[in-house]
Amino acid sequence: MSARKIVGLDELAVRCAKVRAEGASVALANGIFDLLHVGHVRYLQGARELADRLVVAINSDASARGLKGPGRPVVVEGERAEIIAALECVDDVVIFDEPNVISIIRALRPDVHVKGTDYTEETIPEREEVAAYGGRVAIAGDPKDHSTSAILDSLKS
Repeated sequence: MSARKIVGLDELAVRCAKVRAEGASVALANGIFDLLHVGHVRYLQGARELADRLVVAINSDASARGLKGPGRPVVVEGERAEIIAALECVDDVVIFDEPNVISIIRALRPDVHVKGTDYTEETIPEREEVAAYGGRVAIAGDPKDHSTSAILDSLKS
């Protein structure tokens, strides 16, 4: 079941267009999701509450390494995608290579682009891109009290 949720951007654009044609809304969330923790789950569940369908864009291994440095990600992109796709609140998963999700936003035009609580609506990097076509941005999840980096640091101690 979860493998059917992992698709390329072209297929995902078709799925989103169909959903919208049926009158439903689409939310986009994104992240590396290296070691899944409760903060990730709460973020994705909160994002799902904001629309009828939740698409999750996952940074590729190369993109994650560029953002987090050598040694990251710990879990390879295909496995991270499969884990996220297994969550009930997630409808579709796409892997992307860029450092941000602007290309995904341009292709899907989500009704709402959702970021975690380490952002504010004013600091979401893709905010202007989303506003340009009439979408909105939102914040979801609990306070940023959990992180993969903290988990990895505690394992080194």
